[in-house]
Amino acid sequence: MESITLDIELLQLPETSPMSMKSNQDFVKKLFDQWLALPETNRLVTSLVNDAKAGVALNVMCGGGSSGTNSGSNSPLASMFPARNGPPLSPRNSTGSPRITRQRTGLSNLSSPLKVVSDHVKELIPQFYFEDGRPPPNDLKEQCIAKINSLFYGHEDGLQLQEFKLVTTEICKVPSFFSTTIFKKVDTNNTGFVKREDFIDYWVKGNMLTKEITSQIFTILKQPDHKYLVQDDFKPVLQELLATHPGLEFLQGTPEFQDRYAETVIYRIYYYINRSGNGHLTLRELKRGNLVDAMQHADEEEDINKVLRYFSYEHFYVIYCKFWELDTDHDFLIDKENLIRYSNHALTYRIVDRIFSQVPRKFTSKSEGKMGYEDFVYFILAEEDKSSEPSLEYWFKCIDLDANGVLTRNELQFFYEEQLHRMECMAQEAVLFEDILCQLFDMVKPEDEGFICLNDLKGSKLSGNVFNILFNLNKFMAFETRDPFLIRQERANPTWTEWDRFAHREYIRLSMEEDVEDASNGSAEAWDDSLEVPF
Repeated sequence: MESITLDIELLQLPETSPMSMKSNQDFVKKLFDQWLALPETNRLVTSLVNDAKAGVALNVMCGGGSSGTNSGSNSPLASMFPARNGPPLSPRNSTGSPRITRQRTGLSNLSSPLKVVSDHVKELIPQFYFEDGRPPPNDLKEQCIAKINSLFYGHEDGLQLQEFKLVTTEICKVPSFFSTTIFKKVDTNNTGFVKREDFIDYWVKGNMLTKEITSQIFTILKQPDHKYLVQDDFKPVLQELLATHPGLEFLQGTPEFQDRYAETVIYRIYYYINRSGNGHLTLRELKRGNLVDAMQHADEEEDINKVLRYFSYEHFYVIYCKFWELDTDHDFLIDKENLIRYSNHALTYRIVDRIFSQVPRKFTSKSEGKMGYEDFVYFILAEEDKSSEPSLEYWFKCIDLDANGVLTRNELQFFYEEQLHRMECMAQEAVLFEDILCQLFDMVKPEDEGFICLNDLKGSKLSGNVFNILFNLNKFMAFETRDPFLIRQERANPTWTEWDRFAHREYIRLSMEEDVEDASNGSAEAWDDSLEVPF
């Protein structure tokens, strides 16, 4: 018996859903009657009935394919549309329509029930999130264990702290001043030794091996129950840095200033990296910052003053001496009258009032109306590097009197009025506010000509001068006169920030003043007097 093939597309029927067919049975009946009335259909049905009476097995295929030996051209249906004379099929849609993706299922063996079987194949998706880090591949794991075995060879009782430093640099590949912190993380029982098995449990089985270095450092520093870093988490590594770095060796005889140096480094880290300002440094913030690069630089560089980011001792020296100059009673607190003397009375009273109203940042000092050392570090970094985003955010909050997120003409005029008055008192050529307003808008080029928003300032290279014009008279005059010394310094060190240049100038000035004072006293015994700057 020849196989019979029926291609539904030859009928050129409109797309019809099963539900609509069930609800419109009259249409279906009419369609069937029309098909049955065709002469070819009559012959086909007659042939099938005769075959059924004779007991011949039926093999009817719907679609374009067949499985019989004499299929296709010999079927009665094929004679309905002779080759090359039939109507062309509608072009298949190439736009991704669901109509062309629907598959037709062939009907074979009419004696069996019609069933559409769809086997749901479960696709196994590999695990892509690991709370404790991705487990290391076997080859990487074996290589690491081989190195561990070589370093622990001959030390059955484990390694002591001094011997463990090689593990920190060779296996962990983090700065050497992390040795003590890692050692204590592994030696949980405080035995004074780290055994090979314990270190493998912490570093290899703890999946530290596959983490990138920022995540490794974050995990090493943080407390087990925290998902962030607090300031105290940095103290152990900074204490080891102070104890081991050749550029800080001279401070070992003055532990009180070792503590001040460590505090200053931490404050600088949080000023630049903890952008939320909540004291909780997250992994996301750590990855966005440059602290890890600075740590590696500090570990490799013998001259700590060349590590300009966070760790420079000269930068600490400038910050501490500036604070000491203003803190006349040396109670480690500064009030308004102290701060107004900063940089030869460069700041206006109005901006100092805004600082002490704690609008840009809440003071950590517990004494009302006074800022502590940490508050001063934030202030001086913001004041001397107005090109940085933390500084722009700091001063924007000060100028934004109504805290509506924009700086209006009235707010700009409020702060400039005092600048104008000071210029008149000093017999300087006064610049009217209308002219200054045009200059400010030309420098910032805000999207809206009616006000300046924070994003406008962040998008301008001259935004720092906007604030200098409003409340720092010394820097305003230097900008107007285009100080040639500052221009030469910028050209000499184009990669330096404004803070780097300021700290360099001030360190030279302070060093010269100290040399002059030592020469006038005939000795350098400045350490004995508690009221003198101890440097």
